[in-house]
Amino acid sequence: MLSISIKYKDKKYVYPRGTSLLEISKDFQSEFQDKIIISIVDGAITELGTNLFSNATVDFYDKNSEIGNKVYEAGLLFILIKSFKDLYNEKIKISHSIDKGIYIQSNKTITEKVLDEVKNKMEEMIKANLSIDKLLINRKEAIKYYQKIKEFDKVELLKYNTNTNINLYKLDNTYDYFFNPLPVSTSYIKEFKINMIDKDSFVISYPSLYTSKINYKHHEKLFDAFNDYYEFSSKLGVRSICDLNKKVTEGTINDYVFLSETYQNNKLLKIAEDISNNKNIKLVLISGPSSSGKTTTSKKLQLFLKGFGINPKTLSIDDYFVDREKTPKKEDGSYDFESINAIKLDLFNRDLTKLLKGEKVKIPTYNFILGKGEYIDEATSLEENEILIIEGLHALNNELTSSIDKKNKYKIYLSPLTVLNLDDHNRIRTTEVRLLRRIVRDNRTRGYKAKDVLNTWLSVREGEEKNVFPYQDEADVIFNTTLLYEVGVLKTYAEPLLFAVDEKEEHYKEAVRLLNLLKNILAIPSDCIPKDSILREFIGDGYFI
Repeated sequence: MLSISIKYKDKKYVYPRGTSLLEISKDFQSEFQDKIIISIVDGAITELGTNLFSNATVDFYDKNSEIGNKVYEAGLLFILIKSFKDLYNEKIKISHSIDKGIYIQSNKTITEKVLDEVKNKMEEMIKANLSIDKLLINRKEAIKYYQKIKEFDKVELLKYNTNTNINLYKLDNTYDYFFNPLPVSTSYIKEFKINMIDKDSFVISYPSLYTSKINYKHHEKLFDAFNDYYEFSSKLGVRSICDLNKKVTEGTINDYVFLSETYQNNKLLKIAEDISNNKNIKLVLISGPSSSGKTTTSKKLQLFLKGFGINPKTLSIDDYFVDREKTPKKEDGSYDFESINAIKLDLFNRDLTKLLKGEKVKIPTYNFILGKGEYIDEATSLEENEILIIEGLHALNNELTSSIDKKNKYKIYLSPLTVLNLDDHNRIRTTEVRLLRRIVRDNRTRGYKAKDVLNTWLSVREGEEKNVFPYQDEADVIFNTTLLYEVGVLKTYAEPLLFAVDEKEEHYKEAVRLLNLLKNILAIPSDCIPKDSILREFIGDGYFI
C-alpha cells in the first residue's frame, strides 16, 4: 500500500495514501480544547473532508482559533439557512454583525414561536450529524441552477467570478455558495442563541474568540447607524457588491463616490451643528476601533466647528502617560500601554477641570524616548468660544474624564459600519474593511508589510474588545465612517501587499482569505476621491494628513 508523509508540529507521521484530514485529525484531537474543525495544508485552508495523496505539512484548528471561529460561523449560518428553507420555504439575508451576533433579515414574519421552531429544527439537524459536502461545479452550470431557483443574488455574484469552476457546499438537498470554508458536518456546531429584534429580523449569536459566553446585548444607536446607511445605499440602488460592480462596469462609479462623500460630510456637519447649539459642551471626546478614520474625522470636525464660530483645541491623552517604569504590565511581563491605568488620570482630570473653569494650565509633553512627561510648552487656557477635542482609545470611558460633568461632554463613537455584502449569505465584516485599511495605511506611513499587520491584528482586536467596544453605548452619537465604494479602492492598494505574504508566514492563510474576498470586487481608481475623504487617511494624498 502506498503511503504519504505528514508533517505536523515538526514531527513526521506516515498514513496510507488517500487518508482524509478528518481521519488524521483524530490522532491529534487530545491536544485541543474543542473539536478540530479545519486544517491548513501547505499554507492553504483545507476542509477536513479532503483526502491527501502526497506529502504535506498540516496544521489543525478548533473554533477557538481565528480561522476556526469563521468556519464555525459559516457552518452555523448554513444550518440556519437550511432550517428556514425547510420550515417555511423562505430565504434569509445575512446582514451584518451586531454585538457578538449576526443580524438576520427575513420576509417571513418573525415571532418568538417562529424562532423556537427554527431553533428546534437547527438542533435536530445538528444532532443528526448531517454531512456538509464540498463540490466542484462548473460556474456556468451553477449560474443556471441559481437562475432556476430564483436566487439572483448568487447569479449576479458568480457573473463577476472568472474561474471556470467554483466550490458549492451541499447540505442534504440544499446547495449554497460560501466565501468561507465550512465544517464537514452539522455536528461541529454546538452553541448558539437566537434573539428576536422585530417582525422581520433577529440576531443569531455564538461563542467568539473573545468570550465563551453567549449573551447578546442590543446596541440601539449602533443598530440605527447600520440601518441609516443601509437605507442610504438602498436609495442609490447599491445593496450589494454586485450592485457596486455594476456601477463600475457602467462607468457611473464617480457619481456614487460623490454621493457617498456628500452623505458622510452632511452627517458630520450635523454633529458639528448639534455641538454648536449646546452651549454647555466644552469637551468633545472621540473614540473607535483601529482604522476607523479618527484622525481625519477629528480634523474635519474641527474645521466644521469653526464654521459655526467655535474654536476647537486638541488635547492628547498620550501626553499624560505615566512614566514608563510605572506602566501596568500584561501577564507576559510586557508593558500594557493600552491600559487606562497607563494614564495619569488624576493629573488629566485636574487639568481638564482647570481648563473648563478658564484657568491657565501648563500641559505636559510626553517624551517617548525618555519614557516620561516634560513641561516644555507655555501655559494655555480655554476661552469662551473654545472647546477641547480629545481623541483616543479611552475617550468614551467615563473613568478618563470622571471629574467633568456629563452636560459638558459630547461623545462620538466612530466605526466603518459596512452594509455591502457579497450576496445574501456572504457578509463582508466591518473588521475586514478595517484590516484592509490598516494594511494599506501602515505600508504607506510606516513601511510595514502586510504580514506585519496580520501578525499584530489579533492583539489589536483584543485591545478593542477590552477598551473600546464596552463603552460604545456611552456615545451621544455614532458616526459611520464607511464609504459605499471604498472596498473597490482598497482592493487596488491591498492586493499587491497581500500577494507579497509568503506561504511560510504564520498568517498566510488570512492573506489568501482576504485575496479571495477581493476577487469578487472590481477595482475602483482613486483619482476621483476628494482630498478631504476619510479614505485618504489610508491611501494617502489627503488634505488632513
